[in-house]
Amino acid sequence: MRASLAAAMLLCPLAFAQPALAQPKVNIEQNFADSLTAMPKEELAVSGGFYVPAYSSVAMSQGKLRVDFSVTLSVHNASETQALVVKRIAYFDTAGKQVESYLKAPVAIKPLATISIFIPTDDVRGGTGANFIVDWAAAGEITEPVVEALMVGGVANAHYAFISQGRPTRTAGKK
Repeated sequence: MRASLAAAMLLCPLAFAQPALAQPKVNIEQNFADSLTAMPKEELAVSGGFYVPAYSSVAMSQGKLRVDFSVTLSVHNASETQALVVKRIAYFDTAGKQVESYLKAPVAIKPLATISIFIPTDDVRGGTGANFIVDWAAAGEITEPVVEALMVGGVANAHYAFISQGRPTRTAGKK
């Protein structure tokens, strides 16, 4: 009986747990402090953007089953020498409606460092056609960043993981 009571006490908080949502309150400055640096003092002469398809839900079994996925968006500064300024990270749903905006102000990522956004499996607001827009800039010529979404999920004993690479929306170049 004591074991049952102990188990019930441990599981009781789970009964009141709220479903996780995308990280609207994510604090990139705090969560990725080691990946960030001071904003460049020079004018941001180069800029670009990425469209990144993401799939928080996927139809399977001839459309009879929906499988939900967690999504991790990663923005990698591929430069070995320059800071990468990320100006915007926005998440959109299948209908093109913005679901979240993750930056209040631009941030500068150290050379070869990364920042990321995590959307849990039970946050399906993005739907089957979710996507991100990531806008970036730099003080001078820079290696183009790598922007990807990793989706992970499963049904029964089957687990799936796949990556969606960002596609440039603008040619990187001088403003």
